[in-house]
Amino acid sequence: MKISGSWFEFQHHNIKEGKYWNGIFQQMSAEQWENLVAEFAGTGMEYMVLLSVAQDVKTFFPSRHFPSFEMACQDPLEALFSAADKHGVKIFVPNDYFGKWNDANEMFRDPEIHERRVIGTREVVEKYGHHKSFYGWYLPNEAAVAPYFADDFITYVKRERELFRALAPEKPVLIAPYGTCILKADDHLCRQIEEIDADIFAWQDEVGVRKTTSDRTPEFFQNLRRVFDKVGGKAFWADVEMFTFEGDTYRSALLPADPERVKKQLEAVAPWVEKILIYQYPGLINKPGSAAYKAQPGAEELYNALFGK
Repeated sequence: MKISGSWFEFQHHNIKEGKYWNGIFQQMSAEQWENLVAEFAGTGMEYMVLLSVAQDVKTFFPSRHFPSFEMACQDPLEALFSAADKHGVKIFVPNDYFGKWNDANEMFRDPEIHERRVIGTREVVEKYGHHKSFYGWYLPNEAAVAPYFADDFITYVKRERELFRALAPEKPVLIAPYGTCILKADDHLCRQIEEIDADIFAWQDEVGVRKTTSDRTPEFFQNLRRVFDKVGGKAFWADVEMFTFEGDTYRSALLPADPERVKKQLEAVAPWVEKILIYQYPGLINKPGSAAYKAQPGAEELYNALFGK
């Protein structure tokens, strides 16, 4: 039931969901970001999946090409990489959002967004590619598997992988599909997974977004395990959702989930996957007495349940 890593962010793209931490993160200093990375590493987690390097076409680093997001820390991305270098954390680096985060189809297809993405990705590699913590790539435009991957998504991954190969060909690519509870684990899905030019598939368990429960997820992940065993050569990970909503799904603040629910989620997927990632440590899980920031109620309890000694 070991947790290998977590998503990480400077700002939550859905403002309503990030109600309780966006303002805090916007005011954090480079020292506070380092403290947060140190606490992250202290849990024993190895991988950090950064959600985005930009938001609404504003970057989380000083850019020659785009306006920067207003943050107290002048260069949050440098602060993150430097801290991760120091504390032995491996970062999957995204190359978005250089368009509207809530319109995945536009992000897949729009040539202007792709051109901005190319410019931004090249700049990220130029500025931060020397860091040893720059481990891999992450494509944050999520694929809805309903019950199969859309052709546009497969084309999108191929196009972005060509860019990655030109800039840093040795780094693995991670995606985190959803639709886990409605996909068809058949030969067609096998062929699609073979075709998709990604190395790691971290499938969302969809419990946090209220699409299923931990009583049902073992069936879904067991079926996927058979698919990945048949395909071979692709890593099968889980993306376990640590949150609940304050009100309506997707339209209200994210809150730390009940620790007992989370433990059941982890137990449900653990027999079938190679590694477990969680969504997400910052904002929802908080080390008691943290030197980085004070999170919302329930975050310390979740830390103690998952990482307490």
